[in-house]
Amino acid sequence: MHDLYYKGRIHTRHNHITTGFNTKRKAKIGTQKHPLTLSVTNEERKIEVAKIVAENKLYAEITVDNTVEEDISELNGMLIKATTTTFDKTPNRNEPCSCGSGKKYKKCCGK
Repeated sequence: MHDLYYKGRIHTRHNHITTGFNTKRKAKIGTQKHPLTLSVTNEERKIEVAKIVAENKLYAEITVDNTVEEDISELNGMLIKATTTTFDKTPNRNEPCSCGSGKKYKKCCGK
């Protein structure tokens, strides 16, 4: 079938193939195939980090090397999830003010 058909519309299947779901992306980090690479300074810290990894059902390769700084940034990136920021709704002009004065918003804080 042509790229354009009836009244100049773009062929939908071709458009879906070129702009659709990305099937060629890399595997998720922290899995068995792509484990986290972490480095710590001593054995006690390795045990602590391994416990955190196990609690979150992740996989990691933890190396102990006291000559370099501790690097667990990949683990922190996996654990710290983005949250949605919500704001309190400001009252309408004629509603009571949120500060508790008993006045209308337009006469109190909405100047």
